[in-house]
Amino acid sequence: MHPTITRDELRQAIEDGTVTVVEALPPMYFEDAHLPGALNLPHDRVRELAPALLPDRDAAIVVYCANLPCQNSGIATRELIAMGYGDVREYADGKQDWVDAGLPVETGTRAAAA
Repeated sequence: MHPTITRDELRQAIEDGTVTVVEALPPMYFEDAHLPGALNLPHDRVRELAPALLPDRDAAIVVYCANLPCQNSGIATRELIAMGYGDVREYADGKQDWVDAGLPVETGTRAAAA
């Protein structure tokens, strides 16, 4: 089992600028809507993209995907931990929970992975 974070904790960390937020969905879903400031790191490309996108292995990182049934964030979280990232948590309720709470999202590829 890996550490998780609640919506309220994540919202506060984003507002405080103390966390790097990572969406583990494919780029088309990221472009449609993502949490503020999020980076796109698809769960099946973690080993390939994480070293460039997340160079600080000690930084606080939160990974999310679509919703609770979606497994992408858990897969990406476990992979990052296995790669030596020391402060990784999963927002398991995901983007659907964030949007349902009326919280803001961004669109486009500004922070997307190459």
